Amino acid sequence: MPRYPLAELSAVPEDIRAQILEVQEKAGFVPNVFLALARRPAEWRAFFAYHDALMLKEEGSLTKGDREMIVTATSAANRCLYCVVAHGALLRIYEKKPLVADQVAVNYRKAGITPRQRAMLDFAMKVCERSHEIEDADFDALRAHGFDDEDAWDIAAITAFFGLSNRMASFSDMTPNPEFFLMGRVPREKKSPDA
Repeated sequence: MPRYPLAELSAVPEDIRAQILEVQEKAGFVPNVFLALARRPAEWRAFFAYHDALMLKEEGSLTKGDREMIVTATSAANRCLYCVVAHGALLRIYEKKPLVADQVAVNYRKAGITPRQRAMLDFAMKVCERSHEIEDADFDALRAHGFDDEDAWDIAAITAFFGLSNRMASFSDMTPNPEFFLMGRVPREKKSPDA
């Protein structure tokens, strides 16, 4: 059981409820993070506005898979079960690789990823663990793989934002929905046209 009760969907403000129902329609369930944070509507709105600005943006060279890979690797470093499981599921789906999330979470240096992705995760992990040591050479290493300074900002911002998310999920004992564990590992059941 989480340390703080999940909000009742019927009790959250209408704008938040509408967004949660959209997620439920797309995913087939409501991820616990939506109801955990909905207990504080102003914080929910701010959190998901920044989340969406980082994770849904179309500018820059980071793919959706890249973004989820950053979250999975840095969340593992921060020991956040919720984010490793939930974002690992999205990583498997976007990359179309059922093993990649486990590999990235345990040791991205041994994972079946591209040299470009490894450089991206090297930078993200340094931001995660030793941001005070970031120097020009770290940017040069990214540039060698086609990333520009705005991409570096995105990598750092995603890492930093999910550092906050990791800590909130861990201290509150937020648990991943059971649905996340199989996502991207087994084929999703298709809805019949009659349903």
